[in-house]
Amino acid sequence: MAMAKRLKWYLDSHHVEYELISHAHSTTSLESAHAAHIPGGRVAKSVLLEDERGYVMAIVPASCRVQIEEIDLQTGRHLELATEEEIGQIFEGCEKGAIPPFGALYNIPTAIDDSLLRQPDIYFEAGDHNELVHVSGKVFRELFGASRHGRFSQPN
Repeated sequence: MAMAKRLKWYLDSHHVEYELISHAHSTTSLESAHAAHIPGGRVAKSVLLEDERGYVMAIVPASCRVQIEEIDLQTGRHLELATEEEIGQIFEGCEKGAIPPFGALYNIPTAIDDSLLRQPDIYFEAGDHNELVHVSGKVFRELFGASRHGRFSQPN
């Protein structure tokens, strides 16, 4: 499987300079980081959360987990993890667990963990478990400038 078509369109339409990094097949973002020899703190992992008001995409380092209680406080919501079935329906064209961090592509509000915004380079899933997309930290910050951000991750 190649980069998700919707992601490619988004990056190209925003004139984003990016590089695709191929790696051995993996099943999680952290495994992708290890397979590509990239620190887990520089790989953006997408976690889909939901409540009665809809979805929120939380973006945290692959080496961390989302602190749902903290994001609840910051958003004023009571979120929980979305089901695998829901994720598969929403992120058509992406392999399970390889969701790119652009909730805007799917009309989903996005929250970024502050630790990612301090990185010089960011990598994220291309929609499959064989490639990561690499962008500069500056480009990543520009793409997510209007998104909610805060501290809501904890190392695994």
